[in-house]
Amino acid sequence: MKHLNACRLSVVLAAAFALPLAALADNPAFPGADPHVAVLAGKYWAYPTHTPDARAQFHAFDIVAYSSKNLIDWEATEPVLKIEDISWIKDDGARDHWLWAPGITEKDGKYYLYYSVGPQNPTPSRIGVAVSDTPDGTFKDSGKPLLTGGDGFEAIDPMVFHDKDGTSYFYAGGSAGATLRVWKLKPNMVELGEEIEVDTPPNFTEGAFMHEIDGTYYLSYSHGGWNNPNYSVHYATSDSPTGPWEYQGAILNSQGGFQGTGHHSFFQHPQTGQWYIAYHYWPTTKTEPPLEGVRQCAIQQVTFGPDGKIEKIVPTKGGPAAALLQ
Repeated sequence: MKHLNACRLSVVLAAAFALPLAALADNPAFPGADPHVAVLAGKYWAYPTHTPDARAQFHAFDIVAYSSKNLIDWEATEPVLKIEDISWIKDDGARDHWLWAPGITEKDGKYYLYYSVGPQNPTPSRIGVAVSDTPDGTFKDSGKPLLTGGDGFEAIDPMVFHDKDGTSYFYAGGSAGATLRVWKLKPNMVELGEEIEVDTPPNFTEGAFMHEIDGTYYLSYSHGGWNNPNYSVHYATSDSPTGPWEYQGAILNSQGGFQGTGHHSFFQHPQTGQWYIAYHYWPTTKTEPPLEGVRQCAIQQVTFGPDGKIEKIVPTKGGPAAALLQ
């Protein structure tokens, strides 16, 4: 596969953008869960589900971002979106609401933040989208839900992928229904266009993520229970962003003090080409559900085998070497 030469080259290039070898990131990188990390406006930006309350877990009422220039030093923003600023949040009549699993993308100098809105039961979950001129907000909600669940489908875990032909695809769904759905987004990025019929890949639970390397499309996702040690990351490949999928297996599993590893994102250093994964875990050695504590976010370097497959990712306290952005 063509991207293998690029991966080898990235090892050489990385030296020019790295700090001294002693400068290694530590895991956790920042608190929270469901981290979407992307390179935006010359920085690494992370958007996790975060609440300091161990009892609440994914019941967050604000979305806070973290930024870094080197993968080591992360700085939290003020809330980029507050639940109280979403005008339609109470339209479902539910008593309580919360936000989780944000996803970020950029198009034509605007930044689009997609997020899940609970509860999921008895009212259906919803996904919203907010827009900003900068990655650190403040994001302004579009004024209506982008997607509402129902009929066994849970509208959760949004992810947007821009294909090389300019088409923007929107991925969502999972958990109890364990169903993946995909749409084309309209050019304004705040409305859904045509839905594309896709198969749900093997062992899919939630948290779909799409990235592409030299014509190979990598659909990765979480499997298992969110507070269970069986929570893990699996992936499938295709020559299209909408399948059909060739299942490739699990690439990230619980190990030691990293339990319930999952709900991840992939991102790439724009100069070296090096790929990374961000994911959350429970810092515990407990191996029976339910897992307890406050979830944390980790970052690891990603490597590819000679056949282009993603090699197993081993959770570790030592994160990647510092990687400066130019």
